[in-house]
This record gives sequence, C-alpha cells and structure tokens, in this order.
Amino acid sequence: MLTLFINEHGQLRSGWRAATFLISFLFLSFIFIFASITVISQLEFGESTTSYLPLLMPFTISAIIAVLLGWLFGKLFEGLPFRAIGIAFTSGWLKNLIVGCVVGAVALGSSIIIAVMSGGMSLSVNRVSSGPAITTTLLTTLLIFAVGAVSEETLFRGYLLQTFSRAKLVWLGIAFTSLLFVFAHNNNPDVSNLSWLNTLLAGIWFALAYLKTRDLWFPLGIHLAWNWLQGPVFGINVSGIKEFSPDPLLRATDIGTAWLTGSSYGIEGGLDWTLGMGV
Repeated sequence: MLTLFINEHGQLRSGWRAATFLISFLFLSFIFIFASITVISQLEFGESTTSYLPLLMPFTISAIIAVLLGWLFGKLFEGLPFRAIGIAFTSGWLKNLIVGCVVGAVALGSSIIIAVMSGGMSLSVNRVSSGPAITTTLLTTLLIFAVGAVSEETLFRGYLLQTFSRAKLVWLGIAFTSLLFVFAHNNNPDVSNLSWLNTLLAGIWFALAYLKTRDLWFPLGIHLAWNWLQGPVFGINVSGIKEFSPDPLLRATDIGTAWLTGSSYGIEGGLDWTLGMGV
C-alpha cells in the first residue's frame, strides 16, 4: 500500500503531490477570490484606473496563492528552497524575462504579418481615443497582464509541472498542465475548436520555455509580451475578451474568415496564430 503513495525516496508520489497542490489552490482561491469580489461589488468605480480592480484582484490573489503553495509544498514534500519554484530573483532572471518578451513579440508580430498579408486583417492608428486615454490603457493593462502572466505561469508551469518534471514524468506534466491551461480558458467568449487547439499548443509552448531555462521568467516574458501587444497595442481581443483594451494604440479590423484570423475571439483563435507560434 505504501508504494501507491510513497516512492523509493520515501516521498509522496508526484501525482499525489500535484493533486494535493491543485485541490488546495482551488479551495483557497475560491475563498479569497469570492471574498474579494464580494467586497469589490459593493464599491462604485468610475471611468478610471480603479475600474480595472475587478480584473486585477483575482489575478493577484491567484498568483500569491500559487507561489506560496508551490514554496510550501516544495519544502514540505521535497525539501526544496523557495528559489526552486522559479520565480526568485536569481542570476539571469532579468535576461530570461527580456528574451521571453522578445520571443513573445516576434511570435505575435509574425501572426499579425501573416494575417495582414493574407488579407484577413487591416490595421489603423486609433484616432478616436484621446492620447491620455491610450496612455492609461497601455500602462494600466501592462500591470494587469504582468500580474495575469505571473498568476498563470506560477500555477500551470510552477509546482504542478515542476513536481512531475522532478519525478522524470516531464511529458505527463506537460500534457496535464497544458490541458488545465485549456480548461481555464474554456468559458471565454467565442471559444472554438481551433482556439481550444491553439491554447493547448500555447500551454505546451510555455512548458517548453520553462524547461529551457528552469525558471518562470522566460515563459512569463513570452506570455506578457504576447497578451499586452495583442490587446492594448494592436487592439485585438485577448482570448475573446475586449475589456482589456478599451483605448488601444492601433485598431485591428478583422476582414477575413474566422478560421484564419480568429474573428471575435482574437488572433489566438485562428490559423494565423498557429503559424505565428510556429515561427
């Protein structure tokens, strides 16, 4: 019976570690996010940066819980220091973050070039919104997408992927966390079969980015640059959500077929994204 739960090193097996982490995360996130939403719903927000608080708070709470649980479970079950979670400011963290941002920007840029050259998308400068409104959108959403990237990377490419990797079950970890990543986006507006597939591929992409550097700064940079440039810079819906970019720098007009450009889901739901990620 012990072999079902305990490995040859006397540690709880990776599958049980991952399950315990995930259940604990879901339980704590539900409590704290529900409490924060309840409090926020009693407040009134005008057209200002504070109106983003309902978006920012769940990301922040999720990130804090994922980091703390990852550190606690790593120490408790495997005797690991905090830096093992991959979010510490160790040597090379800034370089990995910057390189990740460049990779994310190149991937998105490639997708948009393909979309424009194929006639599926046109771009124009946003001349409707005021300069201060555009600046506010760019700066505020940079913070939101940074926290959002930390939230998702510490959850999906943090302890869950890492504990399988340490157990030499890396491909199981990639498959499991990538599927969870898909399910986390499953209720987004205008989800399609192709957006589902692209999100799965993105989960694999981010997992391989973590394994390349063994820290989360590289996939975090990719994730951040991709989302920020896509929404507030190019004016494209981010995973079906348009609220992230009320006053973007540019306006993208979708004039192609949905399977190519993603339609209202955004470029992540089309073949252009698949090709751009391939680049």
